[in-house]
Parts: sequence; structure tokens; C-alpha cells
Amino acid sequence: MSRKQIKTELLIHDLKNPLAVVRAGIEGLISRRDFYGSLTEKQEKVLFRMLRNIRAAGLMVNDTLELARAEEGIVHKSNVVFGKMITLLLAELFDLMDTGISDCIRNCGKAEKVKKITASGRLFLQFETKIWEQSFFLDEAKTVQILRNLLGNAFKHKKKRVDFSAGMEKNHIIFSVKDDGPGIPGHYQKKIFESYYQIIPKEYGTVRGHGIGLAGVMTLLRELDGELTLNSESGKGAEFIVKIKI
Repeated sequence: MSRKQIKTELLIHDLKNPLAVVRAGIEGLISRRDFYGSLTEKQEKVLFRMLRNIRAAGLMVNDTLELARAEEGIVHKSNVVFGKMITLLLAELFDLMDTGISDCIRNCGKAEKVKKITASGRLFLQFETKIWEQSFFLDEAKTVQILRNLLGNAFKHKKKRVDFSAGMEKNHIIFSVKDDGPGIPGHYQKKIFESYYQIIPKEYGTVRGHGIGLAGVMTLLRELDGELTLNSESGKGAEFIVKIKI
């Protein structure tokens, strides 16, 4: 790793401390009103909006550091309970969209309840209930980052719904993230995995492509000995299928 890259990653790492201080302060204002004083409804809305964005910034810092570790070939595998990993993933995802749904996901714990809660947020889960309690030997941080990126993109491009499924195939776990949005024309389907590439054609409407994060997803998958398949046609949504060895 070059000295310049180390300096950049150190700066990114050090951003975690001020973000944590700001987040703690906002959470204190919201939860300790007996100490800090009451809040108006408008003030509360602003604080919750700030808190969501601080959480988003924290995720960006962690994702950047995790991607840098992947580029250096660093993988940390452990036994991960599927249900706990998915609960963490979905709670973080809805933290940025609907904190009420996020709180319900964190507190309910059971697979069928999680499915009902996410359906109210237009995310439909499909997996066998028995997989919820199963443990898999994988790198949880990188897996969550991959799925968060794909789900975040799907929500940006959906019309009405996003479908998220998971299943087993021999010694692999397979995830599918599908939206019903404008789809990706065939001539763009390789380009979107290149760093900094975004689709901005007139025929694609107002949505600006499926995100530069896809290049990072491919980097993470290479280190996890995984694969990604894209199924899409213009006007017919997009499905990303991730296959990770366990």
C-alpha cells in the first residue's frame, strides 16, 4: 500500500470519532429530554433527519475502510447467524428511509415478523424460515456491504417494490435483489461495473444509473470468492444475483 493511500485511509478512519461525538449528542438530545429540555415537533423532525444522515456517513466510512481491506486481500471470516446478519442489514437500510420500520426490525427478531414489517416498506423478502437460524462461515462485514449497496440501488430505481431472496446451493449462499424500475439497457450492462461510471442517457429518465458502488461490489466479491450475475432489460427492472462461497 502506498504512503498516499495510507494517509487517505487514516483520514477516513479518523472521521469515525467526530461522527460518533455528533451522533451521541443528537441521540442525547432526543432521549434525555429531562436533562436537556423538551423539543418541539419540528425540532424533533430535524434531529431525526440529522441522525439518519450521521448514520449514513458512518456507514460510508466503514464501507470505504472495508473496501480498502478487500483490495489488500484481507478477509475476516467467522460463523455468522443468517437471521442476525439480515436483521442488521435491513435495520441499517431502513435507518436511512424509515426509522419506525428500522426500530421494529431491530426489536422483532422472528423471520415471519421481519417479512411483514419490510413489506410495509415495499421490500418483499423470500427465503425459507429454517435458514433464519442457520450459521454460515463468511465475512459478515463485506457480505453486508455488498447487499446494502445492491438493496440501496434497487430502492433508488424501483417503481413499486423491491424483492430480496436468499437460498442455498451446495457450498454457496445465493442472494437475489430485484427491482421493478426502468432496467438497464444491454449496452450499459458491463460499463456499470467500472469505477466512476454512471448512466445518464435521456432514455433512462431522471434516474442516474445503478451507482458507482457496483465497482466496489465486484472488488469485495472477488475477495470472497463470489460471483455476480445481472439480469435486466430496458423497461423491465433489474435483478442482481450474488453467489458467495461458504
